[in-house]
Amino acid sequence: MSILDLTALELSAAIKEKKYTVEEAVKAVLQRIDQCDKEYNCYITVDAEGALREAKRVQQLIDDKTFNGPLAGVPVAIKDNICTEGMLTTCASRILYNFVPTFSSEAVIALKNAGAVIIGKTNMDEFAMGSTTETSFFGPTKNPRNPGHVPGGSSGGSASAVASNECFFALGSDTGGSIRQPASYCGVVGLKPTYGRVSRYGLIAYGSSLDQIGPLCKDVSDCAAIMEVICSHDPKDSTSVDRQDNDFTSALVDDVAGMKIGVPRDYFAEGLDDEVRETVLKAVDVLKEKGAIVEEFDLSLVDYAIPTYYTIAAAEASSNLERFDGIKYGYRTEEYTGLHNMYKKTRSEGFGDEVKRRIMLGSFVLSSGYYDAYYLKALKVKALIKKAFDEAFARYDIIIGPVAPTTAPKLGDSLKDPIAMYLSDIYTISVNLAGLPGMSIPCGTDSRGLPIGLQLIADCFNEKNIIRAAYSYESACGNYHKSITCGKDGEN
Repeated sequence: MSILDLTALELSAAIKEKKYTVEEAVKAVLQRIDQCDKEYNCYITVDAEGALREAKRVQQLIDDKTFNGPLAGVPVAIKDNICTEGMLTTCASRILYNFVPTFSSEAVIALKNAGAVIIGKTNMDEFAMGSTTETSFFGPTKNPRNPGHVPGGSSGGSASAVASNECFFALGSDTGGSIRQPASYCGVVGLKPTYGRVSRYGLIAYGSSLDQIGPLCKDVSDCAAIMEVICSHDPKDSTSVDRQDNDFTSALVDDVAGMKIGVPRDYFAEGLDDEVRETVLKAVDVLKEKGAIVEEFDLSLVDYAIPTYYTIAAAEASSNLERFDGIKYGYRTEEYTGLHNMYKKTRSEGFGDEVKRRIMLGSFVLSSGYYDAYYLKALKVKALIKKAFDEAFARYDIIIGPVAPTTAPKLGDSLKDPIAMYLSDIYTISVNLAGLPGMSIPCGTDSRGLPIGLQLIADCFNEKNIIRAAYSYESACGNYHKSITCGKDGEN
């Protein structure tokens, strides 16, 4: 087995046992990036020099027992909307093409304090607005399972990097499915924590009431260990919640006997690909055979989730992106006449089409004549969606369904029809609207070999229920993570 095939926990244990050094792990990842990234385009920035320098420091601290945690010495990739001190952070946008933060996000600081080594910043949809990682100013990322297909988005670079062994795990952000959907498309594990579990300090905002940082990794055990590191109360983030139940690895138990699982009929209606439906239901049967109590039910309001989400997210985006105007940092147009002309030209040239589309939509729904008709109504529906989940979780420990209606689309197909791209989020966005935790784990492939993800949803702050069910499924069916040979995977 290659060092790159190890999980994050396996690698850290091997380093402590002196089977490998941190420097060897970092060099293996950098060599892999050299081999693969011209094809997959997972990274915007790779800090080879900084990573090798950090590897020597971390190795010393492991040797003297200062770093003895489960992630010590493990190379990690960070989505490019999460600030890293001294390292380019662009949000995959021209308007931030030269932005180097003077501070790191709280999640990044937590990983560094645990001994993880940051390799670089991963590609994404511009400002996290997209579901395919094709709206990036730095070009699209490709799916390592089949380079002719998208990796999903907006955390497609992170998912693709994990799937192609260009890192051992990665951080992403999830506003409407942006961790879970690319995890599903690329065949890796991705978790969107409960809103408030992980500090948003240092995450460049898209939709402030929806955004949440979370891990993408090779298996469920890695996911639990990463969560223990990045979850904590942060006084710098007013939405951060102080919880004492962050011992997620305690939920790595192969036992779902008596667990009540709800399967929403609404998630298996028209529009869901037959192969996806069949594979997800087989996965549910696995948990049923292990003693879980499975019941179908009507969740309702699914049809209203997409218009509600895009109304709220676009409104928040139009407000959050006002700060990017070419004055203090980032891109500024070269030729302009007067201040207002400079604003207009800078933003017109600096933002891509999808970002401009959402800014305009957000400005429209917040305008005085339409605020009540659209934005206020969306907030009321959001409350109803949360109520529907509350009623469901009064009966069930977790809810299970598909992550996306289909497997990964071909490159270019989604950009032809933005509405079709929005519809690919139909099963994930309600989780963000209700502030719930949700996880995607691989549960099979379609007839073309493209991965299919199983989505597990729990009530607020009940990530342990998800981890327990996911670990039980993984114990029964094995880990779907497979080695990839660059340039020889699938058909284009």
